[in-house]
Amino acid sequence: MVTVATNRTFRHASDYRVFSELCKMWRLLLAFLVLSPTEANAQTISGTARVIDGDTIDIGGQRVRLHGIDAVEAEQTCKRNGERWSCGQDAKALLSSLADGKPVKCTQHDVDIYKRIVATCEAQWTDLGGAMIDAGLAVALPQFSRAYLENEALAKRRQTGIWGAEFDAPTEYRAAHPTAYRPAEQIKASPQASSRRPVLQRNHSNGVYYRNCAAAWAAGAAPIYRGQPGYRPEMDGDGDGVACEPYRRRR
Repeated sequence: MVTVATNRTFRHASDYRVFSELCKMWRLLLAFLVLSPTEANAQTISGTARVIDGDTIDIGGQRVRLHGIDAVEAEQTCKRNGERWSCGQDAKALLSSLADGKPVKCTQHDVDIYKRIVATCEAQWTDLGGAMIDAGLAVALPQFSRAYLENEALAKRRQTGIWGAEFDAPTEYRAAHPTAYRPAEQIKASPQASSRRPVLQRNHSNGVYYRNCAAAWAAGAAPIYRGQPGYRPEMDGDGDGVACEPYRRRR
């Protein structure tokens, strides 16, 4: 017979071992539930959506960026069958058909460098990020979510949307147009600079400067991580600390 501090008596030592293991499992489960974020604790944003571009909506004055994807920018063009294609406008039009003026529910994951909420959003039970990937009008961002990788692989095999065209990755397009896609902190710091293209200064701290991602790739330096020579926020379109990521363009 085994007696423990819990005042519980066990007839056999093996019974005590089983009880002890069960207690350990319950403690681990409790720690997991306390320390792990849950869907119930995540902030949700609901309301009528106004579409800004292929991966950004506005809900009651709050900008929301779709989590895990990067759509071609509204002003971006691609080349298909030898002709220019307004792929960015098509991306905006698709998201508008799914969400503009409709009730949307979003679950927040983060806040990006543009001060937008980053969230997974649904409109009438349709995952908006998944719909953009399925249409071939956005690329998946596996560093943030792996939820859309299979959908993207299928779109590639079918050459859907941009995968059947020549296109610049959205990150590279933004890097080539830094004035239009500056982080909120930079805009606040220089409110009068929006009317002119900023003069980019050489990074004197490390002596390395690349005019854009194309130059960084040509020099064999890309991708460039935050803190490495040549890294500039202007070249890190999605603000994840990696400038000039492998998604450059498809030819």
